[in-house]
Amino acid sequence: MNAKTASTDQIDFNETNISVSFNKKADSKSTLTNTLEYSNLKVNYELGTYKTYQNLDGFNLIQDKLKFSHELSDRTSLDFSITPMVNFQSNLNASDFSILGSFEIKQQLNSKTNISIGAARTTVFGTPEFMPVLALNYVINNKSSLLIGFPDSKISYSNNSRNKFSLSNSFNGNFYHLDSQNNLDNNATKVSLYQMTSAIEYERNVDKNWFLNLKAGYDFDKKYNLIDNENHKVYDFNTGNGYVLGIGIKYKQ
Repeated sequence: MNAKTASTDQIDFNETNISVSFNKKADSKSTLTNTLEYSNLKVNYELGTYKTYQNLDGFNLIQDKLKFSHELSDRTSLDFSITPMVNFQSNLNASDFSILGSFEIKQQLNSKTNISIGAARTTVFGTPEFMPVLALNYVINNKSSLLIGFPDSKISYSNNSRNKFSLSNSFNGNFYHLDSQNNLDNNATKVSLYQMTSAIEYERNVDKNWFLNLKAGYDFDKKYNLIDNENHKVYDFNTGNGYVLGIGIKYKQ
Protein backbone atom coordinates (compact mmCIF):
# COMPACT_ATOMS: atom_id res chain seq x y z
CA MET A 1 0.00 0.00 0.00
CA ASN A 2 1.31 3.43 -0.98
CA ALA A 3 0.21 7.05 -0.59
CA LYS A 4 1.76 9.86 -2.64
CA THR A 5 1.22 13.59 -2.93
CA ALA A 6 2.57 15.80 -5.72
CA SER A 7 2.11 19.56 -5.47
CA THR A 8 2.33 22.24 -8.18
CA ASP A 9 1.49 25.94 -8.06
CA GLN A 10 -2.25 25.56 -8.69
CA ILE A 11 -3.02 21.81 -8.59
CA ASP A 12 -2.27 19.07 -6.06
CA PHE A 13 -2.33 15.38 -6.98
CA ASN A 14 -2.92 12.81 -4.22
CA GLU A 15 -2.72 9.13 -5.12
CA THR A 16 -3.35 6.01 -3.03
CA ASN A 17 -2.45 2.58 -4.31
CA ILE A 18 -2.86 -0.99 -3.09
CA SER A 19 -1.55 -4.11 -4.82
CA VAL A 20 -1.22 -7.83 -4.17
CA SER A 21 1.39 -9.93 -5.94
CA PHE A 22 2.26 -13.61 -5.93
CA ASN A 23 4.52 -15.85 -7.99
CA LYS A 24 4.68 -19.57 -8.64
CA LYS A 25 7.22 -21.84 -10.28
CA ALA A 26 5.59 -23.47 -13.30
CA ASP A 27 8.61 -25.75 -13.68
CA SER A 28 12.35 -25.63 -13.05
CA LYS A 29 12.86 -22.90 -15.67
CA SER A 30 9.58 -20.97 -15.69
CA THR A 31 7.89 -18.62 -13.24
CA LEU A 32 4.45 -16.99 -13.28
CA THR A 33 3.87 -13.71 -11.42
CA ASN A 34 0.48 -12.08 -11.02
CA THR A 35 -0.05 -8.55 -9.63
CA LEU A 36 -3.49 -7.11 -9.01
CA GLU A 37 -3.55 -3.35 -8.38
CA TYR A 38 -6.05 -0.62 -7.59
CA SER A 39 -5.22 3.09 -7.43
CA ASN A 40 -7.23 6.24 -6.82
CA LEU A 41 -6.09 9.71 -7.91
CA LYS A 42 -7.55 12.84 -6.30
CA VAL A 43 -6.98 16.19 -8.02
CA ASN A 44 -7.35 19.39 -5.97
CA TYR A 45 -7.50 22.70 -7.84
CA GLU A 46 -6.62 26.04 -6.27
CA LEU A 47 -9.77 27.94 -5.37
CA GLY A 48 -10.91 30.16 -8.25
CA THR A 49 -8.83 28.44 -10.94
CA TYR A 50 -10.03 26.06 -13.65
CA LYS A 51 -13.69 26.57 -12.63
CA THR A 52 -14.92 24.76 -15.75
CA TYR A 53 -13.04 21.61 -14.74
CA GLN A 54 -13.70 21.41 -10.99
CA ASN A 55 -15.64 18.16 -11.50
CA LEU A 56 -12.47 16.47 -12.80
CA ASP A 57 -11.36 15.72 -9.26
CA GLY A 58 -11.13 11.93 -8.98
CA PHE A 59 -9.97 9.01 -11.15
CA ASN A 60 -9.60 5.25 -10.71
CA LEU A 61 -7.45 2.49 -12.15
CA ILE A 62 -7.71 -1.30 -11.85
CA GLN A 63 -5.16 -3.55 -13.53
CA ASP A 64 -3.99 -7.15 -13.40
CA LYS A 65 -0.47 -7.86 -14.65
CA LEU A 66 0.43 -11.44 -15.56
CA LYS A 67 4.13 -12.01 -16.16
CA PHE A 68 5.77 -15.16 -17.53
CA SER A 69 9.54 -15.64 -17.13
CA HIS A 70 11.43 -18.48 -18.77
CA GLU A 71 15.12 -19.40 -18.69
CA LEU A 72 16.28 -20.23 -22.20
CA SER A 73 19.81 -21.04 -20.99
CA ASP A 74 22.12 -20.37 -18.06
CA ARG A 75 22.71 -16.84 -19.35
CA THR A 76 19.56 -15.97 -21.29
CA SER A 77 15.97 -15.55 -20.10
CA LEU A 78 12.72 -14.34 -21.60
CA ASP A 79 10.05 -12.17 -19.92
CA PHE A 80 6.56 -11.68 -21.32
CA SER A 81 3.73 -9.77 -19.64
CA ILE A 82 0.15 -8.81 -20.41
CA THR A 83 -1.80 -6.24 -18.39
CA PRO A 84 -5.55 -5.78 -18.85
CA MET A 85 -6.71 -2.55 -17.22
CA VAL A 86 -9.61 -0.16 -16.78
CA ASN A 87 -9.03 3.58 -16.28
CA PHE A 88 -12.15 5.55 -15.44
CA GLN A 89 -13.47 8.63 -13.66
CA SER A 90 -16.40 7.29 -11.61
CA ASN A 91 -18.68 5.27 -13.93
CA LEU A 92 -17.11 2.10 -15.29
CA ASN A 93 -18.06 0.84 -18.75
CA ALA A 94 -16.63 -1.37 -21.50
CA SER A 95 -14.95 1.51 -23.36
CA ASP A 96 -12.64 2.09 -20.39
CA PHE A 97 -10.83 -1.22 -21.05
CA SER A 98 -7.25 -1.29 -22.39
CA ILE A 99 -4.44 -3.82 -22.67
CA LEU A 100 -0.75 -3.15 -22.02
CA GLY A 101 2.12 -5.60 -22.27
CA SER A 102 5.83 -6.16 -22.74
CA PHE A 103 8.37 -8.55 -24.24
CA GLU A 104 11.99 -8.59 -23.05
CA ILE A 105 15.10 -10.71 -23.44
CA LYS A 106 17.64 -10.67 -20.61
CA GLN A 107 21.26 -11.64 -21.17
CA GLN A 108 23.80 -12.26 -18.40
CA LEU A 109 27.07 -10.74 -19.62
CA ASN A 110 29.18 -11.72 -16.62
CA SER A 111 28.81 -12.36 -12.89
CA LYS A 112 28.01 -8.71 -12.19
CA THR A 113 26.29 -7.44 -15.33
CA ASN A 114 23.15 -8.26 -17.27
CA ILE A 115 21.31 -6.40 -19.99
CA SER A 116 17.62 -6.47 -20.90
CA ILE A 117 16.13 -5.24 -24.17
CA GLY A 118 12.62 -5.40 -25.55
CA ALA A 119 9.44 -3.54 -26.38
CA ALA A 120 6.35 -2.59 -24.41
CA ARG A 121 2.94 -1.04 -24.79
CA THR A 122 2.97 1.35 -21.85
CA THR A 123 1.48 4.61 -20.56
CA VAL A 124 4.68 6.27 -19.31
CA PHE A 125 4.02 9.28 -21.57
CA GLY A 126 0.36 9.59 -20.60
CA THR A 127 -1.23 7.53 -23.40
CA PRO A 128 -0.88 3.86 -24.46
CA GLU A 129 2.09 3.68 -26.82
CA PHE A 130 4.53 1.08 -28.14
CA MET A 131 8.13 1.90 -27.30
CA PRO A 132 11.49 0.21 -26.71
CA VAL A 133 12.64 -0.70 -23.19
CA LEU A 134 16.25 -1.12 -22.15
CA ALA A 135 18.02 -1.85 -18.87
CA LEU A 136 21.62 -2.44 -17.88
CA ASN A 137 22.00 -3.91 -14.38
CA TYR A 138 25.41 -3.82 -12.70
CA VAL A 139 26.30 -5.10 -9.24
CA ILE A 140 28.93 -2.67 -7.95
CA ASN A 141 29.65 -4.67 -4.79
CA ASN A 142 27.73 -6.59 -2.12
CA LYS A 143 26.18 -3.32 -0.89
CA SER A 144 25.54 -1.35 -4.08
CA SER A 145 23.90 -1.86 -7.47
CA LEU A 146 23.22 0.25 -10.55
CA LEU A 147 20.37 0.20 -13.07
CA ILE A 148 20.64 2.34 -16.21
CA GLY A 149 17.81 2.23 -18.70
CA PHE A 150 14.49 3.46 -20.00
CA PRO A 151 11.99 4.19 -18.54
CA ASP A 152 13.72 3.62 -15.17
CA SER A 153 17.21 4.21 -13.79
CA LYS A 154 18.37 3.71 -10.21
CA ILE A 155 21.41 3.41 -7.98
CA SER A 156 20.91 1.56 -4.68
CA TYR A 157 22.96 1.14 -1.53
CA SER A 158 22.39 -1.05 1.55
CA ASN A 159 24.51 -0.43 4.61
CA ASN A 160 23.03 -3.54 6.24
CA SER A 161 20.39 -6.21 5.61
CA ARG A 162 17.54 -3.99 6.86
CA ASN A 163 18.23 -0.62 5.20
CA LYS A 164 18.16 0.27 1.53
CA PHE A 165 18.77 3.74 0.04
CA SER A 166 18.06 4.57 -3.61
CA LEU A 167 18.41 7.47 -6.01
CA SER A 168 16.08 6.99 -8.96
CA ASN A 169 14.90 8.64 -12.15
CA SER A 170 11.78 7.41 -13.93
CA PHE A 171 9.40 8.38 -16.72
CA ASN A 172 5.86 7.70 -15.55
CA GLY A 173 2.32 8.59 -16.52
CA ASN A 174 -1.22 7.41 -17.07
CA PHE A 175 -4.57 8.32 -18.57
CA TYR A 176 -8.20 8.10 -17.46
CA HIS A 177 -11.43 7.98 -19.46
CA LEU A 178 -13.91 10.73 -18.60
CA ASP A 179 -17.54 10.07 -17.73
CA SER A 180 -19.74 10.72 -20.76
CA GLN A 181 -21.97 13.17 -18.86
CA ASN A 182 -19.12 15.69 -18.63
CA ASN A 183 -19.92 16.90 -22.19
CA LEU A 184 -16.87 19.14 -22.29
CA ASP A 185 -16.96 21.75 -25.07
CA ASN A 186 -13.48 20.88 -26.31
CA ASN A 187 -14.32 17.24 -27.23
CA ALA A 188 -12.12 15.87 -24.45
CA THR A 189 -12.71 12.20 -23.63
CA LYS A 190 -9.70 11.49 -21.39
CA VAL A 191 -7.23 13.14 -19.04
CA SER A 192 -3.52 12.44 -19.46
CA LEU A 193 -0.85 12.81 -16.79
CA TYR A 194 2.90 12.53 -17.36
CA GLN A 195 6.12 13.49 -15.58
CA MET A 196 9.75 12.56 -15.15
CA THR A 197 10.45 11.96 -11.46
CA SER A 198 13.82 12.13 -9.71
CA ALA A 199 13.65 10.89 -6.13
CA ILE A 200 15.48 9.69 -3.06
CA GLU A 201 13.99 6.60 -1.43
CA TYR A 202 14.58 4.80 1.85
CA GLU A 203 13.26 1.32 2.60
CA ARG A 204 13.41 -0.19 6.07
CA ASN A 205 12.76 -3.80 6.98
CA VAL A 206 10.98 -2.96 10.25
CA ASP A 207 10.10 -6.57 11.08
CA LYS A 208 10.60 -10.02 9.57
CA ASN A 209 7.94 -9.57 6.89
CA TRP A 210 7.14 -5.84 7.03
CA PHE A 211 8.84 -3.08 5.04
CA LEU A 212 8.41 0.71 5.24
CA ASN A 213 9.23 2.94 2.27
CA LEU A 214 9.76 6.74 2.27
CA LYS A 215 10.17 8.79 -0.89
CA ALA A 216 10.96 12.45 -1.62
CA GLY A 217 11.57 13.88 -5.05
CA TYR A 218 10.73 16.33 -7.79
CA ASP A 219 8.59 16.04 -10.92
CA PHE A 220 10.12 17.54 -14.08
CA ASP A 221 8.33 18.31 -17.35
CA LYS A 222 4.98 17.60 -15.68
CA LYS A 223 2.02 17.51 -18.08
CA TYR A 224 -1.67 17.36 -17.16
CA ASN A 225 -3.82 17.55 -20.28
CA LEU A 226 -7.25 16.83 -21.68
CA ILE A 227 -7.11 14.70 -24.84
CA ASP A 228 -9.62 13.47 -27.41
CA ASN A 229 -10.31 10.00 -28.81
CA GLU A 230 -7.28 10.26 -31.11
CA ASN A 231 -5.04 11.21 -28.14
CA HIS A 232 -4.63 14.77 -29.45
CA LYS A 233 -4.23 17.46 -26.79
CA VAL A 234 -7.27 19.73 -26.55
CA TYR A 235 -6.50 21.53 -23.28
CA ASP A 236 -3.32 22.07 -21.25
CA PHE A 237 -3.61 22.85 -17.53
CA ASN A 238 -0.02 24.18 -17.52
CA THR A 239 0.63 22.75 -14.08
CA GLY A 240 4.37 23.34 -14.03
CA ASN A 241 6.75 21.18 -12.05
CA GLY A 242 6.51 20.32 -8.37
CA TYR A 243 7.60 18.26 -5.39
CA VAL A 244 6.49 14.71 -4.65
CA LEU A 245 6.35 12.92 -1.29
CA GLY A 246 5.34 9.33 -0.68
CA ILE A 247 5.06 6.68 1.99
CA GLY A 248 4.42 2.96 1.57
CA ILE A 249 4.13 -0.21 3.58
CA LYS A 250 4.70 -3.73 2.26
CA TYR A 251 4.19 -7.22 3.63
CA LYS A 252 6.38 -9.88 2.03
CA GLN A 253 5.98 -13.57 2.79
